[in-house]
Amino acid sequence: METIKPFIPFLLPVILIELGLMIFALVDLIRRERTKGPKWMWAILIVLVQIIGPVVYLLAGREES
Repeated sequence: METIKPFIPFLLPVILIELGLMIFALVDLIRRERTKGPKWMWAILIVLVQIIGPVVYLLAGREES
């Protein structure tokens, strides 16, 4: 724990941005009727691929109605 303590001020903003981006992408996925591909696949990608997953969904996965 002592080795991580100096890095907490730098890690906290990254963790908060990641969490906010993931929540935003999941809420958008739930509300959207159509996506490019199955919703279950996008949900797994958003949750498991950290920062890149939500960004890929927001840029390429959404289908405009």
